[in-house]
Amino acid sequence: MSPNKRPEMIRKENTELSLTRQCELLKISRLSIYYTPVGFDPAMLDLMHEVDRVFTKFPFFGSRQIAAYLPQSGFSAGRHRLRRLMGILGLQAIYKEPKTSKKQPAHRIYPYLLRKLPITRPNQVWCSDITYIPVKNGFVYLVTIIDWAVRKVLTWRLSSTLHANFCVEALEDAITKYGKPEIMNTDQGSQHTDSGWITTLTEAKIKISMDGWGRYLNNIFIERMWRSRMQESVYLHEITDGFQAKRIINGWIGFYNSGRPHTARDKQTPDISYVTHAEIRKSA
Repeated sequence: MSPNKRPEMIRKENTELSLTRQCELLKISRLSIYYTPVGFDPAMLDLMHEVDRVFTKFPFFGSRQIAAYLPQSGFSAGRHRLRRLMGILGLQAIYKEPKTSKKQPAHRIYPYLLRKLPITRPNQVWCSDITYIPVKNGFVYLVTIIDWAVRKVLTWRLSSTLHANFCVEALEDAITKYGKPEIMNTDQGSQHTDSGWITTLTEAKIKISMDGWGRYLNNIFIERMWRSRMQESVYLHEITDGFQAKRIINGWIGFYNSGRPHTARDKQTPDISYVTHAEIRKSA
């Protein structure tokens, strides 16, 4: 029941029913009859309209993503304020994000090696991350290995669990196809500190670099790729199972590597950029 309707329904001059009894019959608090509703100022209403517009366009955005997106249209608000406004507007992201990078205290953590390091050529630095794909009855998990310099997706694997094996398989496949990088950079999640992953890297004499816990910006290129994947691929389909997810992701990554130019790479696709750099190195 809307608070601004309560004063109209309560009759203070009623001699047969006390205010307390009237409140009991209407199932409202006695204190609520003294409530004066507070409106929103025009700036707040504009912000709420913009939040609603952004959420309508991207119904998978939570408060964090909306806070990051708002400056594009000239608005600014913190996460906690947006969470409160989304509650008022009745907005909730269409799925709950599962945890993909749970830290394992018993595993060794390696130092971060990329600080102030110019990354200019293929196979200098690879990075890897894990994300999830919402399907009809849950999630499947996607690991991708990308060449940092040219943004090329070298390999990927889907799994119904977060066991480290599918990450190791992707790493071994990337090394077989492209040789080995000088450095592999990851977060500190249990899959990337697992003995199978670490052993594969050390036996190949690849230096291990790990982001400081929570420093997601170190893997910003992969973060951008995940955002593009969600908007351009996954959310255009109602995915029912892992087989369908595999077909969709395979098609999207093929387009990402060979059909999508990157402004940061002179408008070259990752495939072309990778080959161009390889030819330059051969001729040098």
